Amino acid sequence: MATAPTLYHVGIVVPDVAVAQGELSKQLGIEWGPVMHLDGTDLRDGEGHEIVLPTTICYSLEPPYLELIEEVPGSVWVCNPHSNLHHIGFWSDDLPGDSAHLAGAGCPLQLCGRDGGTAPSQFAYHQGDLGVRVEVVDAGLRQAMSFLFTPPA
Repeated sequence: MATAPTLYHVGIVVPDVAVAQGELSKQLGIEWGPVMHLDGTDLRDGEGHEIVLPTTICYSLEPPYLELIEEVPGSVWVCNPHSNLHHIGFWSDDLPGDSAHLAGAGCPLQLCGRDGGTAPSQFAYHQGDLGVRVEVVDAGLRQAMSFLFTPPA
C-alpha cells in the first residue's frame, strides 16, 4: 500500500444485525441499507485452510460507513468482552499486492475470500499486534456492492 488507501468503513461484530440496526438507528439516527445474508461464503484462513461460513452483513447509508456483521461462533466473527470493533476497511486497487504488503509489514493474513484455488479474492483480513484488523477489499467490487449503501426498496 504505497499510497494512502481509501477508508470506507468500520466493521462491528454484533450478536444480531436487526437488533443492532434498531439500537443504532434509535441512538444515532443511522439509516441502513439492505441486510445481505449468504448461507455459505468460500474463505481461506491464514494457515491456508479452505472453509465455508455463513455471512450476514449490512452497511449504514452515509460515510463513514458502519458495517454490522452478525456473529458466527467459532469463527473470526465473534463478539468479545473488550471491543467488538472488528476491522477498518479500505478499498484496494491491487488486492494481492496490498495483502502481501500488509503481511510483510507485520500484519499477517488472518482470513480472505477465495475463488476456487485463487486467494485472496474479494477481500483479505490482516491482524497485527494491536489487535485491530485491517480489511482490504477489491475496489473492483464497488459497483457490485453499491446496493448495500442504498435504502432498501
